[in-house]
Amino acid sequence: MALTAVKPVLDRRPAPWMDVVVLGAVAAFALGIMQIAAQWRHPLLEQVKIDLSLRALPKYALFSFARGWIAYFFSLLFTLVVASWAFYDLAARRYIIPALDVLQSMPVTTFLPSLELAMVSIFHRSNTGLELACIFAIFLGQVWNMTFSYYDSLRGTPADFRMLGTLYNFNWWHRFWRIELPFGAQGLLYNSMVSMAGGWFFLNVCETFSSGGKDFRVPGIGSYMQLATEQGNIKAQICGVVAMGGVILVTDRLIWTPLIVWSRRFKQDDFGGSRAPQSRLQVWLARSVTWQRILSGVQKSQQKLLRPVSPPNAETSLIAPGSTPPPQSRGNKILYSVIITLLVLLLGWGGLHLVWLLAQVHFHDWTEIVRDTGITFVRVLAALVIGTLWTVPCGIWIGLNPKLSNRLQPFIQFVASFPAPMLYPWLLGMIFFLHGTLQTGSVLLILFGTQWYILFNVAGATAAIPNDMISCAEVLRLKGWSRWTKFLIPAILPGLITGWLTGAGGAWNATIVAEYVTSGSQVFQATGLGAYITRAGNASDFPRLAAAGLVMAGVVVMINRLVWKRLQTLANDRCRFIT
Repeated sequence: MALTAVKPVLDRRPAPWMDVVVLGAVAAFALGIMQIAAQWRHPLLEQVKIDLSLRALPKYALFSFARGWIAYFFSLLFTLVVASWAFYDLAARRYIIPALDVLQSMPVTTFLPSLELAMVSIFHRSNTGLELACIFAIFLGQVWNMTFSYYDSLRGTPADFRMLGTLYNFNWWHRFWRIELPFGAQGLLYNSMVSMAGGWFFLNVCETFSSGGKDFRVPGIGSYMQLATEQGNIKAQICGVVAMGGVILVTDRLIWTPLIVWSRRFKQDDFGGSRAPQSRLQVWLARSVTWQRILSGVQKSQQKLLRPVSPPNAETSLIAPGSTPPPQSRGNKILYSVIITLLVLLLGWGGLHLVWLLAQVHFHDWTEIVRDTGITFVRVLAALVIGTLWTVPCGIWIGLNPKLSNRLQPFIQFVASFPAPMLYPWLLGMIFFLHGTLQTGSVLLILFGTQWYILFNVAGATAAIPNDMISCAEVLRLKGWSRWTKFLIPAILPGLITGWLTGAGGAWNATIVAEYVTSGSQVFQATGLGAYITRAGNASDFPRLAAAGLVMAGVVVMINRLVWKRLQTLANDRCRFIT
């Protein structure tokens, strides 16, 4: 008789030490909130002193961590509201999707100078204005990727799922919580991880800003690393890298890993009876009586929000399923008209101000901008091609192997989330050591700002492939090239194109810091639109900054509409049934 190895059952008995850990975490959370609130209320100083000592790093790490997650909260709220609005409101969709394209393509640094000055003028007695401006800048680096991903999952929600919601009289909240969010959970979480990385990519720029002879800084790891780089303090740079790594690892272990494991229970699957996966953190918390009481309170609140719906009847069963929403009510039409009116007035005011700025740009500046745009376009294209060559096979490999994903996820999440500009001086030294120049080496720096979008979208699309589809491919004995062309590539194509779309936007934004690198007292520049925008921002030359930002936005939107959107529509029409 063959013996089979039995997996040891994890101990789930109540453990007092876990109660102590949970209570300690709650106390630490409360103390952290008080520390952050004190920082926001601190009087505004024209010259903020950043302490490069090791004892200041935990507090700075807390501040940067809080800014990133406050921005993520608003990014998630924006994603769920705007993506759903664009999907269900056909009239608004014609305006929302192009607006998202334009906003995604606008460089973060074009918003930052005017945003910082406006916030400082409004909150001139405390750090609240600088903190809000920093959070908003991080928000701009996070939100677009998440919004496009969730909108894409809404478009791909199977019609039979929506039919069941219609038959069971689901209102908008039940439909969101029981159908749409579970179906899009995996893609949204994978894109949330890369969006958090995108928000931290510009951490140095967000936490340090100079304009009009004034130096605006908020204490954090980004400003710490920026000052350490300016002073050439290698020890402080290493300590900053270690602190940032600690923040990323804690975030991954305590937040992302449990959420990814939780999202796998929503995988579209025809195999019943499978046990919902659990992370080690969930098993440990199950031994805490305090945590179980907290969860019980949350579940009671959830039950109140998700009141039982009426059973299906003959009348509701005649309602035809579909993704087209019912006609708008009179109240919705009035609200829609008010919102559109306000947006038109805001855009009209902004358009007049933009025309006034562009009128000050000379002809030779326009020719320089056009030339630099062509050079930067080649670099962005090269970074996308290089990133695709390794992220597609790696993402498929990770997505098809959950155990491997659990082991590699901390490493991938660490590398993806780490603000690459903190490492740019060292990467630049490696490029020069290999006798390269920033003109070509900037492609490597841009690659760090685009490849993770592709990797996480491919991994998320692969993880969402139903098990019955994988079994069919095995039964048909698809191997080698046939397996790639007839099964894997079609299955991940919608996610891959979403990764290309968001990755291209990330690459254009990355050129701002990749083509203009500061190392100590030295400044290295490459000819390109990113370096042009950085120089204009540092000089507070708002006309040239507006012109360059407008050109970059126009190029990105044009590429999105002519290339990526058409490919996305084609992939959704021909390949969406697989996933």
